[in-house]
Amino acid sequence: MKIGGFLSSLGEAFDTLKINPAIIAQTQDYIAEVETELKIQIGSSVPLVEEVGQITLRGGGKRLRPALVFLSARTTGLEFDNQRAVQLGVAMELIHMATLIHDDVIDDAATRRGEPTAFSIHGITPSILGGDVLLAKAMRLLAEDGDLRIIRMVSQAVVELAEGEVQEIAVRGNINLSLDDHLHVLRMKTASFIECCCRIGGMLTEANETKLDALGNYGHHLGMAFQIVDDILDFRGDSAKTGKPVATDFRDGQATLPLIYLLTELSPDEKTFVEKKFGNGSTDADLQLILSWMNDKKALARADQDAREHASSARESLELLPDSSERRLLSGVTLGVTRRQS
Repeated sequence: MKIGGFLSSLGEAFDTLKINPAIIAQTQDYIAEVETELKIQIGSSVPLVEEVGQITLRGGGKRLRPALVFLSARTTGLEFDNQRAVQLGVAMELIHMATLIHDDVIDDAATRRGEPTAFSIHGITPSILGGDVLLAKAMRLLAEDGDLRIIRMVSQAVVELAEGEVQEIAVRGNINLSLDDHLHVLRMKTASFIECCCRIGGMLTEANETKLDALGNYGHHLGMAFQIVDDILDFRGDSAKTGKPVATDFRDGQATLPLIYLLTELSPDEKTFVEKKFGNGSTDADLQLILSWMNDKKALARADQDAREHASSARESLELLPDSSERRLLSGVTLGVTRRQS
């Protein structure tokens, strides 16, 4: 049973979590409405703009961000307008899609999820401008909704997201990146936006500050866990599932959590070897050796433990909300994030 693709790793765990099947069906219906509206929003009188959007939409995705808007609203136990939830979920997914298009340009990525990117088909300028159009359409949806609190919050989250992406580029090539500096990048480019999605859900219901903060803390820790798992999958993920070569970040000179942990465990000669290969044309044999060190010296295990601790903190944050199938489903999302393979 899948919800927008992001809980497929849970399998029979739905029964263990005691989630009402009706909630799962309602969430699936919501995602279907989001998909329909995304197809409408992708449309454009400029064919090249529409094609860039269509390529990204056809690439699929977990639709995690709109699902979090919906489930966060449901978890408060308060009434809300479902159509507003759809429109705001679409806005958040459009922003996410725009960042993916821009990321593919930055990373010179030919594929995403195993499919050709808009960048690989149409090049730099159409992709950047096509992504800008999606971002502008998201802003239009927010303006049409008209809630200034949500507009301000999303605007700030997008600023943080963009600054986080820039900061990630600024530290590229720095193999001695500190743990704090790396985690700051993860918070800005991923966690703050996921936190925003969860808070939007609460704001749809006019939930009190206690509930909003609980949802926000959940989103923050979920986002941190999500991005740390990305760091891990870059090294030990299956390329057929992740849609990109193993150790792409290392090849590009981007220090991530497993590498930061590994460097603390290496001998001087081993560290010198890694420094020479970092972002400098590593062979497959070089990467296999480095990966074996990451396993033997528990660097990947430490990063995995960090992801699980953030997931645990996310679940603890939900304890301030009423017990319900929706709350248990949000708890299940943390399991799906830590178990995902792509």
